[in-house]
Amino acid sequence: MIKNFDIIIVGGGAAGFFTAINIAEKNPKLKIAILERGKEVLSKVRVSGGGRCNVTHACFEPNELVKFYPRGEKELRGPFHQFCSGDTIEWFEKHGVELKIEDDGRMFPVSNSSQTIIDCFLEATGKLGIKVLTGQSVQSIFKAENHWKIDTQDENYATEKLVLATGSNPKIWEMLQAQGHAIVSPVPSLFTFNIKDPRIKELPGVAAQVTVNVKDTKLESTGPLLITHWGMSGPAILKLSAWGARILYDKNYQFTIFVNWLNDVDTEDAEKILKDLKQEHAKKAVSKKSPFDFPNRLWESLVLASEIEAETKWADLSKIQLQNLASQLTKAKFQVNGKSTFKEEFVTAGGIDLKEINFKTMESKLHQNLYFAGEIVNIDAITGGFNFQNAWTSGFILANSI
Repeated sequence: MIKNFDIIIVGGGAAGFFTAINIAEKNPKLKIAILERGKEVLSKVRVSGGGRCNVTHACFEPNELVKFYPRGEKELRGPFHQFCSGDTIEWFEKHGVELKIEDDGRMFPVSNSSQTIIDCFLEATGKLGIKVLTGQSVQSIFKAENHWKIDTQDENYATEKLVLATGSNPKIWEMLQAQGHAIVSPVPSLFTFNIKDPRIKELPGVAAQVTVNVKDTKLESTGPLLITHWGMSGPAILKLSAWGARILYDKNYQFTIFVNWLNDVDTEDAEKILKDLKQEHAKKAVSKKSPFDFPNRLWESLVLASEIEAETKWADLSKIQLQNLASQLTKAKFQVNGKSTFKEEFVTAGGIDLKEINFKTMESKLHQNLYFAGEIVNIDAITGGFNFQNAWTSGFILANSI
């Protein structure tokens, strides 16, 4: 028995649900189904943002917003002029979900629970009569004369319009390749750096505002850095991993980074500051108190790494020791050996080649009535609600177009 629908959306995640709801609201007569391979829908929404769901980011200017996308910056400019973060806030408000802005610009439901977003979507699909079918793992997709056929392990479906919102799903990418689409091979993005180094071994939990760059590349990033049990994390590192996704993959995640713990102060200026401190605090022990805006424990570690004994007084510092310390502060060199990813926040760079998509409609340029939403295409963002914003925007544009 073939089950017929006007529109089938493959993928029961954020992009799939948002697309389905927006299509049904604009045209309630359409028969719509969401096919999800798992037992549960919206599982990534549930765990995102530590279970609070980082819905979007408080960046309301499309030309600024696109700068958070290492892949997709050029292509998203037009779509963001149609549906941006402000529209997302308004959409959720209309659907009974109030959002709040945190200090770093990230936006969450006021309830602080991703369940609020899940309930909102499930209530809307129920009200609009959208069929949500779980345990439907797609085995094949092919085009008949004027419709698409989708076979799962135990059902056969037919639809006039097909929307793929399957995220980073290699099996679906393979099926698309068979239909003639080019796939940009996937590599990890948003990962932390594994570093074993005596300077940071005892400092898990310590954070500082830094500038980090990768040796022999143009990769550079500024922001908070967090020392962890396995190395370094925090926005500065995650940003670097996103922009450097391909480069660092090619290096097999073995590379050298330089950390400037003083953020924008160069070595020469650092030396001058240290000379002034030497005059000012002559009788005090160097290692005792951090004169900079980062924790004492980190300061002490950098002092010892500069071959300065714990009890040494400022007055007794030699020229070489001052230079060593200035160097540790502004260009501390660390060897990275591998990466760690968090399953929840995991993002992949790669997917359908952007040249093969019409960004006014999110339709395939190769096949009529085939549409894409969310991370299935070669678009990804840094952490902070931007990947969800891409899901909402692509879903909205697609729904309008259909």
